[in-house]
Amino acid sequence: MEVEVHVYPFGAVVGSDDLALALTLCAVSPTIGGVLVRGEKGTAKSTTVRAHAALLPPVTVVDECRFSCDPDAPDPSCPDGPHPADTASHIRPVRLVELPVGAAEDRVTGALHLGKALADRTAEYEPGLLALAHRGVLYVDEVNLLHDHLVDLLLDAAAMGRSTVERDGVSVEHASRFVLVGTMNPEEGELRPQLLDRFGLAVDVAAPRDPHVRAEIVRRRMAFDADPAGFTARWADRDAEWSRRVASTRELVPQVALSDDALVSIAEVCAAFDVDGMRADLVTARTAIAHAAWHDRLEVTREDIAAAARLALPHRRRRNPFDAPTSSDDLLDELLGGDDPDPGPDDDPGGGESAPDDSAAETSSGSGDRSSTSLASATDPFRARVFSVDRVGRGAAGRRSRAVTTIGRTVGSRRGDTGPVHLPATIRASAFTDRDLQVRRKIIEGRETNLVLLCVDASGSMAARNRMVQVKTAVLSLLLDAYRRRDTVGLVTFRGTGATVALPPTNSVDVAAARLRELPAGGRTPLAEGLIEAATTLRRHSLRDPRRRALLVVVTDGRATAGPDAVQRSLDAADVIAAQGISSVVVDSETGRFRMGLAARLAERLGAEYVPVGEVDADALTGIVRERAA
Repeated sequence: MEVEVHVYPFGAVVGSDDLALALTLCAVSPTIGGVLVRGEKGTAKSTTVRAHAALLPPVTVVDECRFSCDPDAPDPSCPDGPHPADTASHIRPVRLVELPVGAAEDRVTGALHLGKALADRTAEYEPGLLALAHRGVLYVDEVNLLHDHLVDLLLDAAAMGRSTVERDGVSVEHASRFVLVGTMNPEEGELRPQLLDRFGLAVDVAAPRDPHVRAEIVRRRMAFDADPAGFTARWADRDAEWSRRVASTRELVPQVALSDDALVSIAEVCAAFDVDGMRADLVTARTAIAHAAWHDRLEVTREDIAAAARLALPHRRRRNPFDAPTSSDDLLDELLGGDDPDPGPDDDPGGGESAPDDSAAETSSGSGDRSSTSLASATDPFRARVFSVDRVGRGAAGRRSRAVTTIGRTVGSRRGDTGPVHLPATIRASAFTDRDLQVRRKIIEGRETNLVLLCVDASGSMAARNRMVQVKTAVLSLLLDAYRRRDTVGLVTFRGTGATVALPPTNSVDVAAARLRELPAGGRTPLAEGLIEAATTLRRHSLRDPRRRALLVVVTDGRATAGPDAVQRSLDAADVIAAQGISSVVVDSETGRFRMGLAARLAERLGAEYVPVGEVDADALTGIVRERAA
């Protein structure tokens, strides 16, 4: 007996007006390009997306076509075609196709039909998720955690509107035009800029703070859980009206006029937002037209442009990943002639200097001399040289070090007795011959994410010759690289008489950047204590996450001065770290014509790669990436 599954009604969603508007405009004009929904846990992101998809107007498709061809305009290269002009067709609901974060590449693109190959020994193509999503909605929950090779497939399909498959003995090309909807929690990592730009609109959602609104959300959710059928029936008329209005508005869209003045206004807004390329202008124009049609207007107004820009531009605005998000409303009001409200206390982007957070900066084995500290500000970060962990690991999928992983891009097959079986290659090698089963193993290309622990010298010697500015800039650049590679980062600082875990290992790279900016310099150099604290932190983290390999980055001039026999104790601590097999890099902050070379000596004892602080900039090197193979 089939159980009816009820979807939470779209009209019953409370407190997500911007999200509802963005989804509605994409329903009215699918050429906008989809929606990215960013928000913390428990903000009804997935609930709203699924409710919206259930109400989209149905589509007419060719009978027996696995690729959802439109009978009025069938795909001439459809693998199930060609379709004659009088072909039979039927109407069906729009598909909401969900792309799991851990999906295999062949499930996304399609591959050899294994059943046909085994039964008939014929090579036939079995459609993947990109084919199923054609003329529908492709939904990716936790899109920021999607593996790189799947992101590349999405980018290609979204850009071309087609999917090309060349694998497993099949060669197929088919249409793949879909509305891309993704949800993500920014706390779990950011999204690649290339994929971010593919989303036409972006909305940030947050739990409402009004207790009455929160109470209403809980009340409705409990009512739905208690009686899904009855609750859905109470909202059926409102949802049906929304669906009818979307269908009628779609017919109105071609009649909406976009005047030259309105087009110039859109161009001015996009230029002021400093966006890359022309996609932002196109999306804003299409969104403004859809917004005008939704409000029964036949000409785009400034209100439509403002509404479109608020949804289409902020996520495309160029900024440093570590900068605090800033409001776009003031800029839009200025450009479009609105009121310019006085900035409030929350408008400070956090770019200026501020006093260090005492609770965060002084919680470990010692503290510096507050009377002799200084606070230096970093300059703009540059593209950092890429460091990787020695040997080949087996950690979580990422973008830094080479890794043997079961999740990644399958680039071929091989003979062998170990490793995951490459089933299509095995069938291809065996099905069309009379020989025994020819087992093939997968060749997987992948990289892993690492823990990057920064151990930063914040002593008084770092304040001399403007060194701290240079060091902070270099470390911020390393953090920027870690941000792009989805690494976990931690920060240990040492000054005065001891070391501090300024930031335990975390995925929030921007928090590490904020702690670094607040880092003062002053006091003696307890280098040994810093190395010991770093080793302790790495050992503690390895117990919690043994598969994630660590990369220790020590930023110091090597001039240990705290405690008796400070230099020798620091070298002894380096020997302990080297004995543990921890991959490390020493960034030498010493500058000037006359140098003591203590950091180079430290790097030798650590078995670390030695890099002067001026060479952290990747553009200063001819070789940007150097793998340190065993």
